[in-house]
Amino acid sequence: MTSLMEQPNQFPNRRRKSRIIPFGYKQSETDDKVLEPIPQELEALEQAKVYLDNSSYREVASWVTKKTGRYISHVGLLKAINRY
Repeated sequence: MTSLMEQPNQFPNRRRKSRIIPFGYKQSETDDKVLEPIPQELEALEQAKVYLDNSSYREVASWVTKKTGRYISHVGLLKAINRY
């Protein structure tokens, strides 16, 4: 199994559409209308999809928060999973 970090440009930049910056992205330092991916957070979301087969959204959200250091609620996790 190949890690997503090993694949270049696996997570492309996104255009900012609202004032809220989605989980897994950060505002670009050079252009405030561009969002840059945070590979560690996006990989954690990929793993979270698998964990949701056996665990609740609250448990998985707590795990993602511990793994990435960035808080995500169970509702935020639901939205993030549905978005990707």
